[in-house]
Amino acid sequence: MKITHYSNKTLLKCCLLVVAAWFGLNSSANLFAGTPASQYQAPKLPVWTPECAGSFPDGANARLRVLAAGEMKAASTSSTAQYNTPTTIRSAYNLPSTGGSGAIAIVIAYHYPNALADFNYFSNYFSLPQETSTNMTATANKVFSVVYAKGKQPASGGDYIASWNLEAALDIQWAHAIAPKAKIYLVEAASSSLSDMYYAVQVASRISGVKEVSMSWGTTEYLTEFFNDSLFNTYGVVYLAAGGDTAATVSYPAASPNVVSCGGTTINRDSSGNFVSETGWSDTGCGPSKYEVRPSYQSAISRIVGYKRGTTDLSFVADANSGVYVYCTSSLWGESGWWILGGTSVSTPCLAGVLNLAATAGTGFAANSQTELNRIYSNLGKSAVFRDITSGSAGSYKCATGWDYVTGVGSPLGLTGK
Repeated sequence: MKITHYSNKTLLKCCLLVVAAWFGLNSSANLFAGTPASQYQAPKLPVWTPECAGSFPDGANARLRVLAAGEMKAASTSSTAQYNTPTTIRSAYNLPSTGGSGAIAIVIAYHYPNALADFNYFSNYFSLPQETSTNMTATANKVFSVVYAKGKQPASGGDYIASWNLEAALDIQWAHAIAPKAKIYLVEAASSSLSDMYYAVQVASRISGVKEVSMSWGTTEYLTEFFNDSLFNTYGVVYLAAGGDTAATVSYPAASPNVVSCGGTTINRDSSGNFVSETGWSDTGCGPSKYEVRPSYQSAISRIVGYKRGTTDLSFVADANSGVYVYCTSSLWGESGWWILGGTSVSTPCLAGVLNLAATAGTGFAANSQTELNRIYSNLGKSAVFRDITSGSAGSYKCATGWDYVTGVGSPLGLTGK
């Protein structure tokens, strides 16, 4: 399971220069400074991927795409913006501006020293609840807490760990943006090795009040993965994992039948930033599992998946060209502040928030992931519940009417049926 780690600062600078050139800015200009990004059509730019795991033979990597970084001015809070804020996302998916209950746990690797400060900065900017405690690990915190999976603070510092910090910032801020009344736990694994990540999942599962566990990371499938499926079967908890950012490639734990596999889409807007359509994201990791058999909730799509577990289950925006704003002050290759991010790392915490919202609003919290997946698949094809994504492709897989590998049942519309 070879993991690629892109740590070339020049690549980031090139990306920034391309963005600056598109906007007619000089190379020293402060990107978006003084001008809301909502006034511009999204450029179709190359994006780079900090796969956050190094070359461990037994490691997880984050599912993150970066479009631009730096001290950018975030987009306006209107419902028309090219890059996404909480307001534009709610408008695109017909979601309420508040709601949620219980807690959502985010499992990530290493220590994120500025997690609380960055969480509150993002929350203040977008008028979300803030954590009033100054102690990020205090169990009495009402809005946000950090948990060290092995009881002591993991390592921090350096570009490699900072790339995981950026992933963590995305996950905690956007789970919170979607379900503002659910408490957010950041569970920090001691490292990105699979053994440490799986241990952190177990710790997250035992936290009182946790209803969803979000995992924006994964690894290539491996022969014995099914022995780990039981890690994602805890009463009262739904597990979600990123499908990955390599087109038509299946990742684990997204392939587990006990996990909601999260795919990616592109939100298409006009030159004024108005929502036009949603299409399948070309880099979505998806397809039939090599080792997992088809679960019962996918019986209705057996003609497509055969006897294999099919991924994706459910989708949300992931294309960095229609990415989301994130605030992270961990210095990564000399950059910090506002970022525009994409990848199935976006869709995973957002979908965790959607499921939390829906359960709170009336569907009730599922007994486990398979109960939730039974609910999702029972509403396949219902236009009031899911937006059927029929355009786009990832590798050899194409979007189609009904379920498809790229987007699963589609993307959520409102809170019914989830």
